[in-house]
Amino acid sequence: MTKKQIAVAAVEALKKEYPDALCSLTYSDPLQLLIATRLSAQCTDARVNMVTPALFERFKTAEDFASATADEVAEYIKSCGLYKTKSRDIVAMAKMLCDDFGGEVPDSIEELTKLPGIGRKTANLVCGDIFGQQGVVVVDTHCIRITKRLGLHKLTDQKKIEFELRKLLPPEESNDFCHRLVLHGRAVCTARSAKCEQCCMKDFCRGAFKSDKK
Repeated sequence: MTKKQIAVAAVEALKKEYPDALCSLTYSDPLQLLIATRLSAQCTDARVNMVTPALFERFKTAEDFASATADEVAEYIKSCGLYKTKSRDIVAMAKMLCDDFGGEVPDSIEELTKLPGIGRKTANLVCGDIFGQQGVVVVDTHCIRITKRLGLHKLTDQKKIEFELRKLLPPEESNDFCHRLVLHGRAVCTARSAKCEQCCMKDFCRGAFKSDKK
């Protein structure tokens, strides 16, 4: 099978295995997703979802965050790890949103990545989940690990992986595919060991049953 054929087969297999391709983060508007994704760096989505209700109750708009101090925001996110850096980024991000974008979250990767603390992973997630854009690829640790095991690339750089996968995945499926990789990476193809015998992609995965996947 070619890489493109493997990619298409993976899309279909994961679609059957995980029909509901939903973001694991809880949010109700674009700003909340932007901030929750920033908080998720080196932190579990479950932990972020425990923290954000009180945070978003206190700070409801970009203007609210922009007028706060980093220390005020930090009080709500201490359990997320790296909270001092994250709180500074969130306040700075909110100020830029207010100054440059009228308090609204922009809808392009180029503009989103201008915001403090926002990289391409978050930008792709927002463009896909909020604005419904096709062809976006959210390259997180699960995506890197599983697509490499599948044999779709041998890369380590996130941006290069993103563009390689854009060439291989059907544009209308790529965003949901990345959500499903997260679910599969937690349940079956984990970082510690790949449970190949349980995997819905074992028949075409180039790395299936190889001992070097641990």
